[in-house]
Amino acid sequence: RRTPAPAWPPDAKGEEGDFCLRSSDCAAGLCCARHFWSKICKPVLREGQVCTRHRRKGAHGLEIFQRCPCAEGMACRPQRDRGGPDASRLHTCQRH
Repeated sequence: RRTPAPAWPPDAKGEEGDFCLRSSDCAAGLCCARHFWSKICKPVLREGQVCTRHRRKGAHGLEIFQRCPCAEGMACRPQRDRGGPDASRLHTCQRH
């Protein structure tokens, strides 16, 4: 009995929008994040992009549209230089 060939070579990494199970399934610069009820490769966030800061460990699992973490050398911090009442709730990727 023959086994079906894999959908892609085992050493190939998923591109943006490809289905994944974990971030190691995705190409460099991408992470595996929930999109509705499946997971796809999405871009790691760059400087100035809106990010999600989780107050409680495990809260990430509640989202149906997860964001990737900030790129290396960046941290998800409250947005600066905004004066409105919602400014402290909006977080962006910023250099350490």
